[in-house]
Amino acid sequence: MNQSINRRVFFQQSAALGAGLAAWRSVLPATAAGANDKLVVAVMGCNSRGGAHIKSLLSLPNVEIGYICDVDSRALAKGVKAVATKTGKEPKGEKDIRRVLEDKSVDAITIATPNHWHAIATILACKAGKHVYVEKPGSHDPFESETMVAAARKYKRIVQMGNQRRSMSGVIEAIGKIKSGAIGKVLTARSWYTRLRPTIGVGKPAPVPEWLDYELWQGAAPDRPYKDNVVHYNWHFFWHWGNGELGNNAIHYLDVCRWGLGVDIPRRVTWGGGRYLCKDDQETPDTGIASFDFGDKFVTWEQSCSHDRKAETLSSITFYGDEGTIMIMGTGYKLFDKKGKEVTGQKTSGEGDTVRGAGGEDEHFANFVDCVRTGKRPNSEIGECQKSTMLCHYANIAARTGHTINVDQKTGKIVGDPKATALWRRTEYRKGWEPKV
Repeated sequence: MNQSINRRVFFQQSAALGAGLAAWRSVLPATAAGANDKLVVAVMGCNSRGGAHIKSLLSLPNVEIGYICDVDSRALAKGVKAVATKTGKEPKGEKDIRRVLEDKSVDAITIATPNHWHAIATILACKAGKHVYVEKPGSHDPFESETMVAAARKYKRIVQMGNQRRSMSGVIEAIGKIKSGAIGKVLTARSWYTRLRPTIGVGKPAPVPEWLDYELWQGAAPDRPYKDNVVHYNWHFFWHWGNGELGNNAIHYLDVCRWGLGVDIPRRVTWGGGRYLCKDDQETPDTGIASFDFGDKFVTWEQSCSHDRKAETLSSITFYGDEGTIMIMGTGYKLFDKKGKEVTGQKTSGEGDTVRGAGGEDEHFANFVDCVRTGKRPNSEIGECQKSTMLCHYANIAARTGHTINVDQKTGKIVGDPKATALWRRTEYRKGWEPKV
C-alpha cells in the first residue's frame, strides 16, 4: 500500500474530525446529566421495535423506564408488564405522548412509532427539554427532516437515530479499513436487500378496534378513514404514513455507504423499478434500483421484495477500491485483495433486520445514554444521519415523479423541478399538529 496515500488519508481524517468536534461543541447541550445520575426514560411505541427499546434500556445501569406510551392498549399493557417483570416496578402507562412530555422527571424518550410520527414526536420532545432516541428513518419527508434537526439544534438536545450499524464493532472496523486506504482509492459502493413480502390485500372500511386510539395514531397526518389492512405494519407501504422499503431498510445500508465514502449530498438521483408482484393496496415500489451520483463518487441501492433471491445473500454493502474490496454483511465484514482473495475480516453474524451481536442494539442505546450523561456526540447524531435519510427521500421522490432528481449540493434542495419540489413536504397537517421549532 502506498504510504504517502495512507499519511494523506490520516491527515484528512484528523482535520475532518477536528472540524466536526468543534462544530459539535457549538450545539451540544448546555448541561449534561451526571455520570451517576439516574436517567428516566419514556418508551413511545411498543408494538414491535419498542420491545427492543425496552430490552436494551433495561440492560443499562441507572436507567429507569418511567413511562410506556402507546395508542394500542394491548401493546401498552404488554410494555408495562415487560418492565415490571424485569424490575419489579411498574412504569406509568399513557397513550398521549404530550402528557408524558409534561412530566419534568422524564429526561429522554425513545420513539418506535410509524414514520409519520418520528419527526413530530422528536420536535415536541426537544421543545419539552427531553433527549431523544428515534427509530429510522427519523422523518417522513425532507421538510420534517430539516425541522427536526433545527429543533435539536435550537433546544440543544441529544438526538440519536436507530441505525445501529454506526455502533457495530465489525462495521466500525470495516469503515476504518476503508478510511485508512486498505483497499486503495474507493469511489463506488453498492448495497442491496432482498425479501419476499406477501400481499396486504385490498383493505375494507372497518370500525376502529376498541384497543386503538386511531385519532392519536394518525397524529399530524391528515385524517383518513380506518381500513383493515394498514395498522400495525402495512402503513410502511402507503405514502401518507410510510416511506416504503427505502425508509424501512435502505436507510441502514445507504448510511454505511455514505459513511464509508465520506459523501453528503448527491447531485443527481435516479430510480428504476416499480411494484410488480402484488396487485393490492401498496403504493410504494417492491423492486428497483436507486443510484446516487455525488460528482466524484457513486452509490447504488437495489431492493427485491418481489423475490427473496435465496441463492444470494439477504443483504450486503460492498465498497470497491482500486486495490481491493470490502463486503459488509450482518455485524461483520470481509476484505478481498484485487484478485478476489479474502485476506482478512471480522466474523459475520445475522443479516438484514435479523442482525445481532457485538456493537448492535444494546451498544447503540448505551452510546445514546452515555452521550446524554456526558454531552458527547452520539454515533448516529440526528444532523449526520438525516443526510442519509435524505438519500431515501430523494430516491422516493424520483420514484414518484418518474424522472431523475437534480440536487444543489450546497443546499440539498431539488433544482428546477416543481413536480418533485411539491413532494418536499405535506400539503397540510391536521390542525394543531404542524411541526414548528
